[in-house]
Amino acid sequence: MKPHLYDYWAIPADQDKQFVYEMENVLDLYHEPYDQNRPVICFDESSKALRGHKRDPIPAKPGSVARIDTHYERNGKKKIHLATEPLTGWVAVEVTDKRRACEWVDRMIELADDHYPDADCIRVVMDHLNTHNPANFYQFLPPDEAQEYLNRFEFHFVPKHGSWLNMAEIELGALKRQCLNRRIYHAATLCSEVAAWQTDRNATKRLIDWQFTTNDARIKLRGLYPVPVAES
Repeated sequence: MKPHLYDYWAIPADQDKQFVYEMENVLDLYHEPYDQNRPVICFDESSKALRGHKRDPIPAKPGSVARIDTHYERNGKKKIHLATEPLTGWVAVEVTDKRRACEWVDRMIELADDHYPDADCIRVVMDHLNTHNPANFYQFLPPDEAQEYLNRFEFHFVPKHGSWLNMAEIELGALKRQCLNRRIYHAATLCSEVAAWQTDRNATKRLIDWQFTTNDARIKLRGLYPVPVAES
């Protein structure tokens, strides 16, 4: 996985140090050895517009490609929440109507209660979306319960303009190419297709081989690093 130049060209100069700090924090985490008691989970979100054909597509036949009318019917939009453990190939996808703080808290609770109930610490990599705030646990749970959950998590945020550092984007890309790159009109169909993709993905256990390291960043992205202030 290589960085995209357009991701860091837009970084204001006064944010370089924050970008570097969060980037190296995530890169060092990715290269820690596998520990089943301290799993590293990458989490990200996307959406899928529900659209249907106004006219039936014309299927491909010898000498002719398939044809799909450019006009379509809208049927709303669904939100997609994806969590993956890159070192085991595990992935979980949830389809919801909205993407709010409560949905994010629900996904974290699922990680803790359903997927990693015996883990000492669940380390989650995600972006700086305003709903991804650990304080939101206190909005939806009693204080003692919120604190109990938060004690089981360790959150690591990828830097702004550094979404390429989140390995969940790799799985979202595969989901879009293999499952969502066509018109889907009904929410039930979307949920069914996503569930089938998840089952197949987990059966194949495709690991993510992340090779970009902190040392690589200090060489290839050295222009992002602030120049240390000389002592007076």
